[in-house]
Amino acid sequence: MRIRIIDAFTDRAYSGNPAAVCLLDGPDWPGSEQMRRIAAEMNLSETAFALPLPGGEADWGLRWFTPVEEVNLCGHGTLATVHALHADGLLGEGWVRFDTRGGLLRALCEADGTITLDFPANPHLPIDPPPGLEQALGRPVLAAFETGALADCLILLPSEHAVRALCPDLGALARLPVRGVLITAPADDPAAGYDFVSRYFAPAVGIAEDPVTGSAHTALAPYWAQQLGRTKVTGYQASPRGGLVRCEVTGDRVLLAGRAVTVLDGTLRALPAG
Repeated sequence: MRIRIIDAFTDRAYSGNPAAVCLLDGPDWPGSEQMRRIAAEMNLSETAFALPLPGGEADWGLRWFTPVEEVNLCGHGTLATVHALHADGLLGEGWVRFDTRGGLLRALCEADGTITLDFPANPHLPIDPPPGLEQALGRPVLAAFETGALADCLILLPSEHAVRALCPDLGALARLPVRGVLITAPADDPAAGYDFVSRYFAPAVGIAEDPVTGSAHTALAPYWAQQLGRTKVTGYQASPRGGLVRCEVTGDRVLLAGRAVTVLDGTLRALPAG
């Protein structure tokens, strides 16, 4: 089985968010446990598997696995998959359609390599901070929000500096009843080229800190678009690797744009049972 590691939401290798990508020949999916074990072996935040679906509503089936479990939505794994399809000459004209656990998703690859993802927007509904959250973060928060189907807790801090300085108790975060904890704040200097910053911690699903989380921006973009009074916003995920996500809110959808770079292209020599 051919497998690639592709850095997503970046135009430089060894930055952004690395995803492993397997483009399958079909006609059927490997076993779910087999795919999960491959993802565990890759030990990246996500491993994506794409299966051609000729003649249907979607062009490809797409599934994503953390080292621990299959997930419903993944932005950087989708972007990396589109990059691999483009590199192999498997994209036609216009939008490519994916059948996923998160619904029908679309993506477009421009001639310059910019990839745009069309994802469902997720809400940001005010809630009280979950018990134990502030202790896990080591500081009080300004506001907390639930994010609907995304199942993350969105947390507002007062400044970019506060977001960058966080060193949370990951064990305590893993015990919270959410997929992950999404921390955000306005940019300290909008002239830096982004409007807001974020970090994303999801130890409950095997991801201590995700470098750049496309799916999280389906909640971040509507929140900051509302706060800033415009539909186009740019986020910088301030993980150690870092990456930019350009966002546009269009009704109940969010367009997420970025680049990708292939850093490894190889073959799995032994496939796990499953």
